Amino acid sequence: MRKLIVANLVSLDGYVEGPGRDVLALPFDDAFDDYNAERLRAAGTLLLGRVTYEMLKDYWPQVADDPAVRPVLREISRLNGAVEKVVVSDSLTPEQTAPWHHNTRVVKRPAALEEVAALKAGPGGDILVFGSRTLWTALLAAGLVDELHLMVGSAFLGAGTPVSATTGRVPLRLLEVRRLGQGELALLRYAAPLA
Repeated sequence: MRKLIVANLVSLDGYVEGPGRDVLALPFDDAFDDYNAERLRAAGTLLLGRVTYEMLKDYWPQVADDPAVRPVLREISRLNGAVEKVVVSDSLTPEQTAPWHHNTRVVKRPAALEEVAALKAGPGGDILVFGSRTLWTALLAAGLVDELHLMVGSAFLGAGTPVSATTGRVPLRLLEVRRLGQGELALLRYAAPLA
């Protein structure tokens, strides 16, 4: 059985985006990139919502050959390009998945839970979710998330998009707490309950 792992950066006051959906308001540092590369190395599938998918495909492809960026960013670019991607969207078409059309599959929302359950039952590396807050909170409510990895940064945003879209209490079990590298991020790793 494959693990479904959600990995997200969050501010100290619990936001995944600042006001106006500004993701750059989050407290990024080098350890964030290092941890994302670690997660991607273990992944067999990247599971994303449409908005996150479009942000990744617009940014990462050109980074692979950019000598001005850290080597880990070039590695993330190559890993993002190579990994199988499943995008949950009712509006994205296969033609809109370029340049990753060769290894991207679009799944409509009504079929998402069944598709994710089938992915988990199949062979391969971890199923990794970056961003995609609406998607992963629905998967968490359905009991399909195995672990939640929150990289908590040392900043208060004061407003923005809350980390979770859940409306009820979801108990989690703490697996690990550690500082990531020498930066300002703390990893909180939780096991999610089964539905």
